[in-house]
Amino acid sequence: MVLSSNSQNNQVITRFAPTPSGYLHLGHAYSAFFAERAARSREGTLVLRIENNDKTRCLEKYEKALVDDLTWLGLSWKNPVRRQSEYTQDYLKAVSKLKDMGLIYPCFCSRKDIWNKVNLISNAPHNAVIGGLGPIYPGTCRSMTSDEQENRILSGHQYAFRLDTMRAIRLVKSKQECFHWEDLDYGKQAAKPEIFGDFIIARKDGAASYHLSVVIDDAAQRVDLVTRGDDLRDVTHIHFLLQKLLELKSPRYQFHRLLLDSNGERYAKRNNAQSLRELRNQGITPAQIIKNLGFSLL
Repeated sequence: MVLSSNSQNNQVITRFAPTPSGYLHLGHAYSAFFAERAARSREGTLVLRIENNDKTRCLEKYEKALVDDLTWLGLSWKNPVRRQSEYTQDYLKAVSKLKDMGLIYPCFCSRKDIWNKVNLISNAPHNAVIGGLGPIYPGTCRSMTSDEQENRILSGHQYAFRLDTMRAIRLVKSKQECFHWEDLDYGKQAAKPEIFGDFIIARKDGAASYHLSVVIDDAAQRVDLVTRGDDLRDVTHIHFLLQKLLELKSPRYQFHRLLLDSNGERYAKRNNAQSLRELRNQGITPAQIIKNLGFSLL
């Protein structure tokens, strides 16, 4: 289903979409304000999405905390909030559609299998073969017959579903679709999803990957300007391809710098970045945070 645009009168809908796997830090705050200011400057709207598909990492206490922290910062958003865990059927339908189109296949390779195969083919060090999503998958399972696939599955092998990227590209281009996405700062960008090879779409139980769920969520929330960190610029190529395959309107994109700490490291949960909650306990005010992030208090 193609969704209508919300950009009439230059108004937009942007979104902030945190994962509740820990407390928010300054990097999150910067991303949230960047999205909010992008909407406000165009008399638009900010929406909130809770990306809690990963039930092993996402906890309710972190979800409550992030809403509390965002409210404390003075941010507001249009309801309802979209929680990914409540829309599993949307993702399953998308996976089913891609299956019916003959574009996905089960892959039984572990990460170690992929590294070994890539190194055997290329005889190159790891850093020569890494794509934006890790090692570029060499297509080992793509040519399996349906009988081979079924036997592997019945034998209890672990697997995930991958998109046959080149076949998907040919399908989109056969419909004479435009094949570019729009960067708000740099204009039209030629879409090059092939640089990632055949990427994972879903786990064997149908649970959607980040890349599949995010394009469905953006369409469902009618987001027409996606703001995100510059580290996610490249994956926009595959998001664009999925939007075309699923007949979803492609939004525009705007990227922001990554916030670095005093050691030059990006703020991230895995780097034990100081949380907003800790700053609050130290008596830091929202106004101080907003000013330090480089945003106006208006």
